[in-house]
Amino acid sequence: MLGRPEDLKGKDVLEIGAGAAQCSRWLAGQGARPVALDLSHRQLQHALRIGGTFPLVQADAGALPFRDASFDLACSAYGALPFVADPALVLREVRRVLRPGGRFVFSVTHPIRWAFPDEPGPEGLSVSASYFDRTPYVEQDERGRAVYVEHHRTLGDRVRDVVASGFRLVDLVEPEWPAWNAAEWGGWSPLRGALIPGTAIFVCERD
Repeated sequence: MLGRPEDLKGKDVLEIGAGAAQCSRWLAGQGARPVALDLSHRQLQHALRIGGTFPLVQADAGALPFRDASFDLACSAYGALPFVADPALVLREVRRVLRPGGRFVFSVTHPIRWAFPDEPGPEGLSVSASYFDRTPYVEQDERGRAVYVEHHRTLGDRVRDVVASGFRLVDLVEPEWPAWNAAEWGGWSPLRGALIPGTAIFVCERD
């Protein structure tokens, strides 16, 4: 969705919410010039231990420390956007640092997931909450401080954020559960995956 592997060679690519920079390592292997950015120092330490020849940058995705039109492409695999209260701010920043015609591809857990229990078996197939309830999911430590916050946006919210940020939405991909995958992971399983999409991938372009 960023392009064919052979088309990535020599391209400047920004990975946002990179975590341990798995995507950046793959991109470097295709001949791209990735930069892996994450807010978490701990995640970037993991990336440093695993290794790679590309830059690691600790910064807020809502205030990218790069000049305008610095990158050909940008990507984010379940990073940054679900964890900020104002995703449009991040999208505007990504658009700013992309060159004209640049593409931003990002994935999030499919918003329909919020309406169902996080269970891989039959109990995970019955609606238990409103899809339209945008109350964020928050985990707190023993002192009541938020240590994990994930914001719920509907599919329509995501599309409106993309368009309002000045991007053109090229594609919205909802991958189907592959027939060969018999594994269970967290709340997902072949049973649930055959009925409910687990991921939404947005393919956006800057004019």
